Amino acid sequence: MTTYVLVAGFWLGGWAWDEVAAPLRAEGHDVHQVSLTALPGTTVDDHIDQLTGLLRELDEVVLVGHSYAGLIVTAAADRVPERIARLVYVDTGPLPDGMSQADFDGEPVRDVDGMLPVPAEAPPAAEGFDWAVVRERGQAQPVGTATGAVHHRGAWRAVPRTGILCSFSEAQLREMAAAVPLFALMVGEGWSYAELKTGHWPMFSEPRALAALLSGPAGSPITA
Repeated sequence: MTTYVLVAGFWLGGWAWDEVAAPLRAEGHDVHQVSLTALPGTTVDDHIDQLTGLLRELDEVVLVGHSYAGLIVTAAADRVPERIARLVYVDTGPLPDGMSQADFDGEPVRDVDGMLPVPAEAPPAAEGFDWAVVRERGQAQPVGTATGAVHHRGAWRAVPRTGILCSFSEAQLREMAAAVPLFALMVGEGWSYAELKTGHWPMFSEPRALAALLSGPAGSPITA
């Protein structure tokens, strides 16, 4: 049995992993679907504290982060690397120390009363599924989680890491990492990769394929 902790990105809660978690549980695995706090005033550090608190109660965790959660799983693993068997980044990766999600996106942050509303229209990378599920079930994101910087000291690098690449290939990643410092932490020793050619939200567009990658040999994702 493997213990999975699944953390999704902006606007999503633990519910986003339902169709991924079901086949993992059917195989006998222990699956925790995390809903990060989404109250006004919530910060990146609040999310890291929340996740770290859960990890302190578990062992040998396969810690999975999607999109924005790549920041959160990196910083939490940096605090308790002894609890983590593997870090899995679903179409995301670790950002450099001191960088925010907004820095990475490179776009102005436009909040409404301190919150970032769920987009009414599907973003370009929402391939293969109906965005209505996010529009109807999603929740506004606290602006501080977009603008706050992530901090880590490097302890997370001792944990084996897998990138599940959905909106770009491994070859594209290596080209970006060589030219753009933002991607530099996504390559190097300790990394393996799997490609799942779908949009940025594979938990909706290809949930069973994503579950199959997560339940690879010995509970670590296959490298395809």
